Amino acid sequence: MNTISKLATFALLVMVMAACALAQAPAEGPQVTVLSNLTEGQATATGNATDWEGWSELDLIPGAALFGVTTKATVLTLGFSAGSTATVSNMVLYTTGRSSNLITATKKVTLGGKTNPIINLASTSVCPVQPVSVANPCFVKLDAIKEALSPTSDYYFVIYFTSDSGNNAVRGAGSASEPGALSGWLIDGDDTRIPVAGTIPVGYNGAAPVFLMYATNE
Repeated sequence: MNTISKLATFALLVMVMAACALAQAPAEGPQVTVLSNLTEGQATATGNATDWEGWSELDLIPGAALFGVTTKATVLTLGFSAGSTATVSNMVLYTTGRSSNLITATKKVTLGGKTNPIINLASTSVCPVQPVSVANPCFVKLDAIKEALSPTSDYYFVIYFTSDSGNNAVRGAGSASEPGALSGWLIDGDDTRIPVAGTIPVGYNGAAPVFLMYATNE
């Protein structure tokens, strides 16, 4: 009888140890990253009425407004409220010191591996809800920038739209009355090729960005 009792106790102990081992074992399969905002994005999408042919939009992502999310990459999302094709000449992310206009670093920003993408807003694979409008804005995630944003710096995203007649009809989804932490302004000409030690162009007016909607970790 004692032998049977000992065997039963041993079997129970083995089962408990196995269960503990399974509970402590790392989960198999791909690890899922939770989408997090790096800063407060735009509160609402309202659309704008600007002709973007040959113009740049320059958007400030202030270090003081970053949430401190742990991440190894930054993903910027653009919003569109009209147009069939957005033709981009170049995109860049400038780094400056806090509250400084002096550029300390530049990094290319791409979509599909290109700094000069042609975004087909009439395609359901790009914008599932057609046609694109203020009521049905289209959000396009740019390629991940392999860099974490630091609260000790400010960042300026600049997108320059080619002097192409198709950009006459392109409209951003932003320019909301409640801009969140992001702010931006437009400048006539290409402001995406300023070198390190150059300065950010003047023109900041505190308005919400027209195209930049969110900065997230994925």
